[in-house]
Amino acid sequence: MESMEFDLLIKNGTIVTPEDAYKGNIYIKNGKIAAITNDELRSDVGEVVDANGKFVFPGFIDTHVHSRDPGATYKEDFYHSTQAAAAGGVTTVFEMPNTNPPVNNVENFRKQVANLKSKAFVNFGVWGICLGHLNMKEYEKLHHAGVIGFKFFWGYAVHSETFQLIYNYKPGMKDVIPPFADGEIYEMFQEVAKTGQIFAIHAENHDLIQRLTQKVEDRNGRTYMDLLEGRPSLAEELTIQSGIAMAKKTGARLHILHVSTAEGIELVRQAQKEGYPITAETCPHYLFLSAEDYDHIGPQMKVYPPIKYKKDQEALWDALQDGTISHVCSDHAPHTEEEKAGDLWSIPAGMCGVETMAPLMLNAVNEGKISIHDIVHLLSEGPAKLFNLYPNKGVIRIGADADITIVDMNKEHTIKRNELHSKSKVTAFDGFKVKGVPEQTIVGGTIVMRDGEIIGPPTGKFIAPNASN
Repeated sequence: MESMEFDLLIKNGTIVTPEDAYKGNIYIKNGKIAAITNDELRSDVGEVVDANGKFVFPGFIDTHVHSRDPGATYKEDFYHSTQAAAAGGVTTVFEMPNTNPPVNNVENFRKQVANLKSKAFVNFGVWGICLGHLNMKEYEKLHHAGVIGFKFFWGYAVHSETFQLIYNYKPGMKDVIPPFADGEIYEMFQEVAKTGQIFAIHAENHDLIQRLTQKVEDRNGRTYMDLLEGRPSLAEELTIQSGIAMAKKTGARLHILHVSTAEGIELVRQAQKEGYPITAETCPHYLFLSAEDYDHIGPQMKVYPPIKYKKDQEALWDALQDGTISHVCSDHAPHTEEEKAGDLWSIPAGMCGVETMAPLMLNAVNEGKISIHDIVHLLSEGPAKLFNLYPNKGVIRIGADADITIVDMNKEHTIKRNELHSKSKVTAFDGFKVKGVPEQTIVGGTIVMRDGEIIGPPTGKFIAPNASN
């Protein structure tokens, strides 16, 4: 019998699925999984990885990444963010569309794909942005061009010439379109619904935040609790409520980004029980931190929506366990040390996350919060199915893309900001001890990370949803 030829063999590992875990050997050829066996095949293999004692997962997917590229690349760029992704066991990222220029039409989408392709150490999808009347006619074209989904920054103003988002809108600002009113938002729901793709919303009620923040500022409130008083759970709850009502009427596949509140998750759970295609994600900072942590972590943990209370954290863990939350993502949004060093009120919201997401979630397995099978659902299969990438992504089976994350569940590691691969290294998790670490990241059959070190040049590929291929 002739021996077969393969590019890579991952042998002796424990392959993890949402229901099961079994010992097996994975043979890879031309970027695809070619065979999965109990025994070693008679074959010529280019490279062998012995995964004995390790767990082998379908490659982790991070659906929510802001690499600032093009735009504020002094904070981060795709070359660094995708190295950070690979170092954290992530094989695919979805890049958010609020770049400069934004991904608001097909021309900018194609330019962005070309820009990112040369810098990608992992695979990537690209979101399209919804800017109301400014680009409503572009949604169908963006859908056919291959965006991964559509994002709407609910409650944010837009600069009328550059189309950049204005985070702290004040009436009377020059060349600024105020946050869109509900009628126009409803039309966005209708237009995206026609494409059948995800309509993802940043859910915070601008009007309420403006009014409450003004009250806090009037009394010189400057603490973290004051910040939460100005951006309360109600701000998320009201917007999720409106979004669900509009989704019910339009049939849109509504997805709530970075859910942070018990109230928000309960609304999503109720809509799902009624049979509507409404989904939600959350992020490690909402799962592992709460308002009580501010005193010892400080401004690094300022994000929008803000990290709330212990009761919210507990509700989010419950929602992970009962399936209300479809997946976990990072909302990777770096700023420089200098930008984050100011007063809580004036510094920008956001931090690094793509490199620390998987270690934090793996540590939660070791602490008994979730199972090892939940990891597959939350970081691999769940996002792959939601964004129509399954079964090419999110699963270890013959014919699937050879995107694989090998994990040592016994390895202990301390997260250190100066060791992060991002350009800016601001994180709320500096000094956190974790047990469970991605040891190798394999993208399209190529090893791109081993023991925390990046190997070789960028070889990540652009990916579009199956329906758009």
